[in-house]
Amino acid sequence: MPLPFLTADRALDEDGPAAAAAPLPYEDPGRRRRPYRPGPWRVGGAALLLLLASYVLFSAMIIAFAGSVPAAGICVAAAVLVILGAVRLVRTGVWMDEEGLRLTGLLSATTVRWPEVAAIRTVQQPVRWLGLPRSVQGQAVLVERAGGGAPTVALTDHSADFLGRPEAFRMAADAIEGWADRYR
Repeated sequence: MPLPFLTADRALDEDGPAAAAAPLPYEDPGRRRRPYRPGPWRVGGAALLLLLASYVLFSAMIIAFAGSVPAAGICVAAAVLVILGAVRLVRTGVWMDEEGLRLTGLLSATTVRWPEVAAIRTVQQPVRWLGLPRSVQGQAVLVERAGGGAPTVALTDHSADFLGRPEAFRMAADAIEGWADRYR
C-alpha cells in the first residue's frame, strides 16, 4: 500500500518520465555538502554535550522555581552555549561545493577556492589522535595552495570522523580529490 503523501520526494513515487527526470533531493549542485557522514566519535561527543545541556536546563528550572531568576538565567545562558558548541562540533569538517573547499573547525572556518588549489594528495605522516596533542602515524589529506606555503591538513584517518573507519576515510579522500579534479 503506497503512501505517497508521507514521502518528501513524491515525484519519485510515481512511475513514468516525470519520476525519471526529477532530481534527487540531495543533488542540489549549488549547496555545500560534506563528502562523508559524521563519525561516531563526533556524534557521541555532541550527544554528551546535549545531555549536559539538558541537565543544566533542568537545574535552571529548579533554580527558577526556588526563586532565584537571575541565577536561572545564567544557567539557561550556559546551556545555550553548550548547545551551540554541540551543533558546531557536528558541523566541523570539510564541506565542498562548486566554488571551493571549506575547512570548518570548532572556532574558525577557511574557504579555499578551487583555482587556488594546486594539489590535493593523501600522505603518510604523524597525525593528531582525535584532535588531542598526542600524535600517531596515520594518513592525512593535504591541500596545497597555488600561491605556495605550508599545505593545509583537510582530513586525517585518526580524527573524530574516521577513527576506526578506514574505508570511509578512503571514500572521503577520493571524493575530495575528484571534486578538485573536476572544478580546478
